[in-house]
Amino acid sequence: MAGIYIHIPFCKQACFYCDFHFSTSLKKKEEMISSLIKEIEIRKNELGNTVIETIYFGGGTPSVLNTEEIQELINSVYANFEVVENPEITLEANPDDLSEKKIIELAKSPINRLSIGVQSFFEKDLKLMNRAHNSEEAKKSLSVATHYFDNISVDLIYGIPDCTNEEWRKNIQTALSFGIPHISSYALTVEPKTALDTLIKKGKIKNVDDEKAAKQFHILTEELNKAGFVHYELSNFGKEGFFSQNNSSYWLGKSYLGIGPSAHSFNGKERSWNVRNNTKYIKSIQQNQLPIERETLSKTDGYNEYIMTGLRTVWGVSLAKIKTDFGEKYITYLENQSKKYIQQELLYIDNEILKTTKKGKFLSDGIASDLFMLN
Repeated sequence: MAGIYIHIPFCKQACFYCDFHFSTSLKKKEEMISSLIKEIEIRKNELGNTVIETIYFGGGTPSVLNTEEIQELINSVYANFEVVENPEITLEANPDDLSEKKIIELAKSPINRLSIGVQSFFEKDLKLMNRAHNSEEAKKSLSVATHYFDNISVDLIYGIPDCTNEEWRKNIQTALSFGIPHISSYALTVEPKTALDTLIKKGKIKNVDDEKAAKQFHILTEELNKAGFVHYELSNFGKEGFFSQNNSSYWLGKSYLGIGPSAHSFNGKERSWNVRNNTKYIKSIQQNQLPIERETLSKTDGYNEYIMTGLRTVWGVSLAKIKTDFGEKYITYLENQSKKYIQQELLYIDNEILKTTKKGKFLSDGIASDLFMLN
């Protein structure tokens, strides 16, 4: 089984924290859609005979597309790949795009999962991040969407300057009040060369506080645990039966095909990524050329990626898999490197699976990097 990710590189406006690839000009939208369809056709044999089980529209802001454009892209996937009977088909959407009319149209389409970028229900937070929607639009979109979709995920951001722990609890409770079965939540991160980075350096916005972010992460895990959510990946929480199949496939090392500018792909042995430029992407595809770079993973690359993804998830890192897939050298290295974290109660071994403890979960990326094998 494999997945297809389709990158829609357009947004109405730029969020201050974002470093994903997008354009705020929609002038090339029609050309882009034609190019995405053409890339799907060009790459139809790239996954061999693997069946597609997930289709994911990410971005950017995929909800800037109308339902006819979304349907065209889905039709192209079906025309070029074998797809399971009931695939998970996710659309990332912003609340300001989700009018009742749009939600009803989407509900009639093959889209069966919405990932709604709320980020916060507080106006001051939304303004600080330069989000395109307001708090009322966020609540209204969820109120309507839950009448038409069972499978909805909400994005929330913690560690926002001036967002108190009490306000953060209220954000979580507001999201839960709509009965949604999945929450993805991320710490506000200051990426280099973003507007947020510039505003912090100029003193116009407070810098993020790592201690506060860690505290709010623990509040998040406590509140969602009480609400019956499973913390199945560092940033993802779902009710049973509502884990993201698309995201889970990344963490479990399944193959996926990334379509569109800046999109990444993985086939088990090789990673590839498209050019991060709309004009160059369209021009190359129109000339029947893939604007792509490829990298073959070494054994050490594969080990490091498995450590990184495994420690982020509820499934952990299988010591038996390390030994079988990578060999004695790697299992010995991992056992030695992990000893100090086990002593510090940040890692533990359960039934030959290495996992993070509750205390270690927030630090999993840093711990993983220390377990990496250096070439």
